[in-house]
Amino acid sequence: WALYTGSPLRSLKSDPGFNTLPEWDRPKNGFEGLVGDQPPIGLWDPLGFTKDRSVETFKRRREVELKHGRVSMFATIGYIVPEYFKWPGYLSTSLDLKFADVPNGLKALSVVPLAGIAQFFAFIGFLELSYNKSYGEPGNYGKGLFGLGSLGISAGVDDPKKRDKKLRAEISNGRLAMVAIIGMFFQDGLTGSAWGDWALYDASPLRSLK
Repeated sequence: WALYTGSPLRSLKSDPGFNTLPEWDRPKNGFEGLVGDQPPIGLWDPLGFTKDRSVETFKRRREVELKHGRVSMFATIGYIVPEYFKWPGYLSTSLDLKFADVPNGLKALSVVPLAGIAQFFAFIGFLELSYNKSYGEPGNYGKGLFGLGSLGISAGVDDPKKRDKKLRAEISNGRLAMVAIIGMFFQDGLTGSAWGDWALYDASPLRSLK
C-alpha cells in the first residue's frame, strides 16, 4: 500500500501510537498512597468516610481496623489449632476440667468457667488502657515486629521497603481474617462447627424450596 501514493489518507497525520485524549485524574482527598491502599483500586472508600478529610478521624478508624484485623487473625488461628493440638493438663483443677475437654469454637463459651472469661477481659483491658501507648502511627505501640519488644527482643524493621511491605501484608491479612472469622462464627453457629456440613443446618429456610 505504500506504492499507492494517491491515497487521500496521506493527508492525515500519522497515528502517534497512543491515546491522545487527556487522562482523567480522580480528585484527591488527601489519604491516597497510604498503607492500606490496594492495587488496582487504590483507596477504596465507597461510603465516603474520608470525605471530611479529618486526619484524626482517619487515624482513629485505621487504628481500629488494625486492632480488629489483629484480633481476627488470632481468632482464626484459635479456631484451627485446637483441631490438631490441645494443651495437656487442666484448665481448672477445681472443676476437674482438662484442656482436652473443652470443645472447639463457640461451644467452648458454655464450658470455660466465668472466671476464665473474666481473665480474658481483664487482660485485654490492661493492654488497651495501660500497656499499649500510641506512637502517633496507627497500630504502632513501640513494641516492634509481632510485639516482640514486650519480651525484650529487638524486632524493629529499619529498611523502609521491607517495613512498608510488612505493614501492607498485615493490613491485607487482617482484612481477610475479619471476613474469615465472621464466616466461621456463622457456620459454627448454624452447623455446630466452623467447617461443618451445611446439611446439619436443619432450620435453613432454603429447605422449604424445591
